Amino acid sequence: MFKNNSIQRASSWLFRKLTRIKTAWLKNLFITQFAKLYKIDWQDCVRQKPQEYLSFNDFFTRELKKGARPIADNAIVSPADGRIAAAGSLSNTRFVRAKGHDFTLEALIADPSLAERFRDGHFATVYLSPRDYHRIHMPVTGKLLKTIHIPGKLYSVSMKMADKIPTLFAENERLVSLFETEYGKVMVILVGAINVSSIETIWAGTITPPYGKVLQYSDYQHENIIIEKGQEMGRFNMGSTAIVITEKEGLSLLTNIQEGAVIRLGEGLLDSAMNSNNVITPE
Repeated sequence: MFKNNSIQRASSWLFRKLTRIKTAWLKNLFITQFAKLYKIDWQDCVRQKPQEYLSFNDFFTRELKKGARPIADNAIVSPADGRIAAAGSLSNTRFVRAKGHDFTLEALIADPSLAERFRDGHFATVYLSPRDYHRIHMPVTGKLLKTIHIPGKLYSVSMKMADKIPTLFAENERLVSLFETEYGKVMVILVGAINVSSIETIWAGTITPPYGKVLQYSDYQHENIIIEKGQEMGRFNMGSTAIVITEKEGLSLLTNIQEGAVIRLGEGLLDSAMNSNNVITPE
């Protein structure tokens, strides 16, 4: 197992180096071929030519034009472009009937007391494919309270891999961010993966690498960091997964949030449970 993890780290380190090469002809070729292979939609991008990017990673974390992703009026919106890998309600603190989620919230976030607060809450997991926009935005306006950086493996987080490894997201490296919002506490969890050479946030910069070997708990509740709904909160330097978790009371998943559904940044995830025409009524 240690050997496999070392290989994952070495692969990610090498990919980090390659994606930051600034040699013009090489990075332009890399970007051009990638854009063709994954059918990148250039019209939404601020910069629309390979020559305008400093490196492949600069292209991979490309910014979008203002208004390219309208933010819905729903209480909680998607933090990213991608596909719904899993969504539902927790059974106590256990994820149920969700691919790649055969574990407890305690295992995912490494904080049993915090997990207890989210007992029977709701979750939605957004998988970002290589072609997706890779900046992560706030699903709801919130004040940052704390973060937890949890070292781990770097398995691929593709939906096929989630079928093979039921504990996938609780094994990979991840960053948990806790926010206070008008709908109670909300967590946004960024999950690392193979060739994800770093995770960044707007308040702390690059989180990984260097890859930590111990849990890191950071307290921000006295720093008054407030991030507006739809505002960028971080980014993946190469692709991965974002998980949004809310408390039980007051919110429910929208009826169209089903496993495998394509979703875009800013589209609705959860809304007030009072809006019964739009949400799944808890059993």
